[in-house]
Amino acid sequence: MKIAFDSQIFTMQEYGGISRYICSLAENLAKIDEVEAKIFAPMYINGYIPKLPKEMVVGLKIPVIPKMGLIFHLSSLWLARSAIAKFSPHILHETYYTSHQNEPKNCKTVVTVYDMIHERFASLFSKNDQISKLKRESVLRADQVICISENTRRDLLELVPVAPEKVSVVYLGVDQLSMFENNTFQVLETAELPYLLFVGGRGHYKNFSGLLKAYASSHWLMNNFKIVCVGGGKLQVDELNLIRELGIPSRQVKQVSASDDLLAEFYRGAAALLYPSMYEGFGIPPLEAMAMNCPVICSRTSSIPEVVGTAGEYFDPYDIESIRFSIERVLQSSERREELAALGRSRCNLFTWDRCAQETLDVYRRIAT
Repeated sequence: MKIAFDSQIFTMQEYGGISRYICSLAENLAKIDEVEAKIFAPMYINGYIPKLPKEMVVGLKIPVIPKMGLIFHLSSLWLARSAIAKFSPHILHETYYTSHQNEPKNCKTVVTVYDMIHERFASLFSKNDQISKLKRESVLRADQVICISENTRRDLLELVPVAPEKVSVVYLGVDQLSMFENNTFQVLETAELPYLLFVGGRGHYKNFSGLLKAYASSHWLMNNFKIVCVGGGKLQVDELNLIRELGIPSRQVKQVSASDDLLAEFYRGAAALLYPSMYEGFGIPPLEAMAMNCPVICSRTSSIPEVVGTAGEYFDPYDIESIRFSIERVLQSSERREELAALGRSRCNLFTWDRCAQETLDVYRRIAT
């Protein structure tokens, strides 16, 4: 079976969850004897593609040029058409949402839906935002749709008039983050306190403000732990203002950028991962934390319990007292931390890229001619 992946996400993301997913999926599909998988990205800015075997990729890495993103995106998509047609794939797996039909004749299309955040939290996005419209068009046009969680599938079926039999669930895998040989934390060299870890974006539905309020409501937490945010960009003015209004010393909330290697160290050194999101299509950080023996304290909402299972301490993300209580309960009990770490090690083993590739191939086989 010949499988083609289009260029869309690779002109949009240097690094990110979706492009990592596509690269990991393609790489593991290519390991299956009866499969030939290729990524067609004539021009790409992505940092994961160069790590793939050269024979899997049709394209050239280009530098990021401000204000040229849309031109590169459309040009790469257009150039990929002829290369994909020559490849004559059985399946074209579209890497993001588009209204353009790019598949050659006698080729079936598959699209992955990652979440329904734009639909569930529409007020957070610009009226000119086109994601919901393009997602709907892609889903209705595709021969098969993959959702990365049952929760995402339920939301999709509720919000888009797509036939249930056309929608499958395939869970993501978790990458085994590598470790530095020496365990020196570059940004925490002068830290007096242990730390709680927050990974990724901090936008509204991520509920970082709720976490700060819960933290500030506990003298015990404030006296014993810092908060370290990895990724998500520098702390914004409104976040710094909230930290000040809550009476949290500024030195106790740090933000850092980190490679995967350094991120692994942060997971390994944290007292716990805090994951207070109100909505997730899947949620990679809890699985990464579990793989690094880091206890997970998280929201009981959307897809999170589906992924974390019994390996997390849960709270209601809309209830500050619930968040505070759950964090204190774990951190004040070495037995509970050890239990969560052990449950996490077992849980993360269920989510592998090999399994993701095999189940995705099953989806392809159902529609391939």
